[in-house]
Amino acid sequence: MGTMIQQYKLEEADYRGTRFADWHMDIKGNNDLLVLTQPDMIGEIHEKYLAAGADILETNTFNATSIAMADYDMQSLVYEINLQATRLAKQACEKYSTPERPRYVAGVLGPTNRTASISPDVNDPGKRNVTFDELVEAYEEATQALMEGGADIILIETIFDTLNAKAAAFAVENVFEKRGQSLPVMISGTITDASGRTLSGQTTEAFYYSLRHIKPLSFGLNCALGPDLLRQYIQELSDVCECAVSAHPNAGLPNEFGEYDMDGEEMAVHIREWADAGLLNIVGGCCGTTPEHIRILADAVAGKAPRVPPRLPVKLRLSGLEPFVQ
Repeated sequence: MGTMIQQYKLEEADYRGTRFADWHMDIKGNNDLLVLTQPDMIGEIHEKYLAAGADILETNTFNATSIAMADYDMQSLVYEINLQATRLAKQACEKYSTPERPRYVAGVLGPTNRTASISPDVNDPGKRNVTFDELVEAYEEATQALMEGGADIILIETIFDTLNAKAAAFAVENVFEKRGQSLPVMISGTITDASGRTLSGQTTEAFYYSLRHIKPLSFGLNCALGPDLLRQYIQELSDVCECAVSAHPNAGLPNEFGEYDMDGEEMAVHIREWADAGLLNIVGGCCGTTPEHIRILADAVAGKAPRVPPRLPVKLRLSGLEPFVQ
């Protein structure tokens, strides 16, 4: 979504529209707000990905929590943004869905711009700029709106801090209980660099075991790395994950201009091999991937068998830790 929005070369006035023309601070870069000020553009982007072969759309809500929206003093708009974003994605999916091939909306809960596990001050390791309860409250508000808007799935994504993700998962379960309705949940973390760990220090396997208790529809990795560098961590996840495995890598690493140079054909070489190796159930693209990337990736995995989750050792099965997906 961010890659496509950049192609429209929007200026401050485009972000403001008429409704926020007199807003008291700069808001250029607040991409989530565009569901209110440029809804036709966001809908058009959604449709381009569906036309390219996407089965699941992510809502344009990566930063639509009260914590992240505080940067623009727009906390009061969080519910409306999540609601409208979901409705726009839902409208696009309904336009492209058929009985043979339904399309789905994944309501996105992003990581926020704060971390519950890491100090923002190198001189004070114990300092925190957000609490678990604050994260839960913010995620509950967003989840309520995503569900009201018609999301089919809740996607907790780009996780760099497992404690943030636990707050999101707890909030989602709270909302499910309050509404008397539950949705499938997807979880996707981020391996930040060649260390093979999340920002809060966990390996892929440790990250998975920290969150497997919520029994997600899928568990995966996205962002930070391209498919060439992400492969070993997808393998690590696939070896232990009892549910579906997802991956939406970047189009390589950014160049000196912050742009992504890996085209769809090059990405497809890697993703095709992943599919042939039985590592994947769900595949897509993160930073730098356009509808053309998705078209090529969809073609690359068409007709290939999805990954089959491994059976746990007998001693684990007998302890009640049986696979979530048979």
